[in-house]
Amino acid sequence: MMKKIQTLYLIFLIVIPFIFIFLPKDFFNSGESICLSIVFFKKECYGCGMTRAIQHLIHLDFNGAYQLNKLSFFVLPTLIYLFLKEIKKVSKKIIN
Repeated sequence: MMKKIQTLYLIFLIVIPFIFIFLPKDFFNSGESICLSIVFFKKECYGCGMTRAIQHLIHLDFNGAYQLNKLSFFVLPTLIYLFLKEIKKVSKKIIN
């Protein structure tokens, strides 16, 4: 039973990046902010715009990503590294 759950998790991990690739780069640009800093204090934090910036980076819109959040250029490579590390870890569990 555990191998089935791990296999489903691995499939989920592999499918998620494709979903973000197929979504348009401006998919997250509209809507209300859910950032607590904006909701309660009306001030942007260092993470504000990160989701939108990452989505723009995935679509190679470097200027748009830079305007939304400059830290996205450091966060995306870190996320990719952690994501690949998790895929490797789950794959090893399924194989063993």
